[in-house]
Amino acid sequence: MTEPEPRTTMDTSQVDKWVGVPLGGGQFHDDIHINDIRRWAQGMQNPNPLYFKNEFAAESVFGEIVAPQSFTVNCTIGHGATPAIQGNIEGTHMLFGGDEWWFNGPRIRPGDRVRSDRLLFDYVVKNTKFAGPTMFSRGDTTYINQLGQVIGRQRSTSIRYFAEEAARIAGDYGKAREDPIWTDEDLEKIESQKLEYYRSFLDLGHDKRLFVKVGDVLPTRPIGPHTVATFTTEWRSYTMTIWGSTYSDGTSSTMDAGWIPAMSRDAEGAKIDPSNSDGLYKGPSRGHVQPKYARLIGMPRSYGYGATMGAWILDYLANWAGEEGVVLHSDMKYTGPAHTGDVTYLNGEVTNIDYDGAAGPIATVAVRMTNQNDTVMAKGDAEVQLPAG
Repeated sequence: MTEPEPRTTMDTSQVDKWVGVPLGGGQFHDDIHINDIRRWAQGMQNPNPLYFKNEFAAESVFGEIVAPQSFTVNCTIGHGATPAIQGNIEGTHMLFGGDEWWFNGPRIRPGDRVRSDRLLFDYVVKNTKFAGPTMFSRGDTTYINQLGQVIGRQRSTSIRYFAEEAARIAGDYGKAREDPIWTDEDLEKIESQKLEYYRSFLDLGHDKRLFVKVGDVLPTRPIGPHTVATFTTEWRSYTMTIWGSTYSDGTSSTMDAGWIPAMSRDAEGAKIDPSNSDGLYKGPSRGHVQPKYARLIGMPRSYGYGATMGAWILDYLANWAGEEGVVLHSDMKYTGPAHTGDVTYLNGEVTNIDYDGAAGPIATVAVRMTNQNDTVMAKGDAEVQLPAG
């Protein structure tokens, strides 16, 4: 059998007409329910009682359960990536390349209804070792509540590439096809590290995060080992995955972006069985939990979600800052996903403090996300508003 010629170019003519054009897309029918927030905390493996325990939240500065800032990405369709996936490029798939967040509005509470305004911001095509010609496109999602208040804005980077080319370059994946093996002793150590991390914010409780200085190191947060079960739990914590939860309010080409057949949704079949357009069972997310489809798009085995990586980072920063702290800005680049069997580690360090803010000092935190082999999965900087003394 003749091997296909490597691709050297990418036709972006269908993308150009979408740049800078306001987009429609999915919106939610219903208000946010308190259990949506609880389900999110559970799916993101974030046992901060502020987000699920009535009694604890009632004694907080909020007086009730509120959503973590990471929940914002759960208030749109497609993890905020859809505005960055516009225009048909046949035979492509996508991975998350990063998220930049600006938060300048109120916290999300039960009973709120959030809508999204969207825009394809820009794109660039580069040749990569991973997949040859590859598009890095950025799209903006603005989150607005029922009062017209802007909660925040997300600029998501989508990596669009030819799935066949990525699979060809990857070859048979070798040992990467198999999950790493953890001994009982290893697992006990990981669980102990998790408990140590959880105590770091549980011990803070309702107190303020004070006396922060440059050079302070945030506690290490381990997550994992990841499994198909944990990835599925994450997916099902996204409200958009619930049948009938959304509707479309305008024009978007995300569903016709050129997905390979194995990753396409069956819109007609979904009229009878919604799982045909579910995304996880059939559609572009099935590679996350089914190795057969992961390998079709250049991944050695089942892998996690870019949006979840972003949520882990926001939760990490917010848990450290305490309930009176706020993540103002976060700019993170993703360089590789979590895979089944891997453990993810989050570490941070305070690199600067601005004392000129009227509401309190603003700490710059350098964040680094790695796996058990110290392979970098994500990194970037964030500005966190800390409470005044």
